[in-house]
Amino acid sequence: MTNPQDPQSPPDPQSPQNPAARLAGRREWTAFTVLVLPLLLVSMDVSVLYFAVPAITRELDPSATQQLWIFDSYAFALSGLLITMGSLGDRIGRRKLLLAGAAAFGLASVAAAYASSTEMLIAARVLLGIGGATLMPSTLALVRNLFQDERQRGKAIAIWSGVMTGGIALGSVMSGVLLNHFWWGSVFLVNVPAMLLLLILVPVLVPEFKDPAPGRFDLLSVPLSMAAVLPVVYGLKEIAAEGLTPLRAGCLAAGLAFGYLFVRRQRTRGDAMVSRTLFRGRGFGAGIGLNTVAAFAMMGSAYFTTQYLQSVLGMGTLEAALWSLAPSVLIGAAAPVGAALAQKTDRAYVISGGFVLAAAGFALIGLVDTGSLWLLLTGAGVLASGIVTVMSLVSDMALGSAPAEKAGSAASLLETGQEFGGALGMAVLGSLGTAVYRSDLAGSEPAVRETLGGAVATAQGLGGAAGGQVLAAAREAFVHGMQYAAWGGTVLLLAAALLAAALLRGRGAPAPAPAEPAPAGEALAHSAA
Repeated sequence: MTNPQDPQSPPDPQSPQNPAARLAGRREWTAFTVLVLPLLLVSMDVSVLYFAVPAITRELDPSATQQLWIFDSYAFALSGLLITMGSLGDRIGRRKLLLAGAAAFGLASVAAAYASSTEMLIAARVLLGIGGATLMPSTLALVRNLFQDERQRGKAIAIWSGVMTGGIALGSVMSGVLLNHFWWGSVFLVNVPAMLLLLILVPVLVPEFKDPAPGRFDLLSVPLSMAAVLPVVYGLKEIAAEGLTPLRAGCLAAGLAFGYLFVRRQRTRGDAMVSRTLFRGRGFGAGIGLNTVAAFAMMGSAYFTTQYLQSVLGMGTLEAALWSLAPSVLIGAAAPVGAALAQKTDRAYVISGGFVLAAAGFALIGLVDTGSLWLLLTGAGVLASGIVTVMSLVSDMALGSAPAEKAGSAASLLETGQEFGGALGMAVLGSLGTAVYRSDLAGSEPAVRETLGGAVATAQGLGGAAGGQVLAAAREAFVHGMQYAAWGGTVLLLAAALLAAALLRGRGAPAPAPAEPAPAGEALAHSAA
């Protein structure tokens, strides 16, 4: 078999155009199962602190600013280092980077669990973000290397996308369950056994892959990439939470300026951190763009649905988290069905159909009133199903079009695009909903007009009929703003469906079936997966 890491040995066995690509067997699917573990934990860590905040506040007494950093330091470290870690994995080896990240993630989890001060917890969360930045691109890049057949790789990435989406919802529920029985540090200690298992099994099951001729590592591009990503993500998150100010607009402008310098450097260097060859692949740039739009819709909708469950329907945090798992029933089937359809017809039409399905979900959310739990959950499930279908297919397309030796960089760009898209979705749709909310409550006192949470607190303080009237008006205004945001999301996703069909038509034709059947053991593992 041709060496997949040798750029001088044509044809590339991992190329979707190569009919001789080797089918993955039991060993590869077992290795894939192991690789899903860190992905699940990294995605769960985004939301795992939701229920732990009251207990952390009682024990460590953080200030309001420190409390925000306990949440955000993880996401900032993760998003800021994805590009760097993806490129580093291509150079030193993806398995090696994965093992280093697993060790760091496990140790940081122990440090966070037993943190004796707010500063120690924030530092541990930063280390968790750094570890997560090594794990995410490494796992997706290794999937690209393990599955040489396009059909199998499509199924694997579909599962990968579903696990990543489900992990975010599962994190808050798991933390609530743990905190009913243990202290707040238990939400971090759950990471440790999985990381130990990873350290034991990955050297046995997962072969090493890296770029055989990576060139020098461009150190200056590391701070440039972070200076491009972090101010933009920070600015978008703050705008979504608190509104637009000159400082936040300045953060966006600074990030874009550093982004221009970063791109210019990548275009002029032979040893660039982000290789120009990635964008020569058919559909790579379009895949990253469409993936960003999908993340925009996913996180933009989540901004409203979580508030709706808690502040409009009045659910407790654990109850709301449990209800938010209901759409996962649809999500679990969406990506595998999308992958199967993409093997029978042009992938462009399946991706376009995924956007249309997601738009239908947004349209259902646009019909929600103040007592529409099942309509909201149905809309959220339909939307998420369409988005997960899109994400899995465009990720597979972008990775499949990238050279195998650059899979780490390709994966990191996909995931960085998701971070941008998610932050932008919360900022844009959140700002649209907030503008409608404040317009509807223009004559109310500032605390009520500012946020729905402020209105709930004011209503509780007033009590009686007066409090009830304030709360009813605020809930109506919030739902009105959510409806506007949902219809805006519907229009965006329909436009993305047209764009996907136009840009990708003919670039995602179904792959030919293998010429020979797989051995019995491999076929059994394949069908089970």
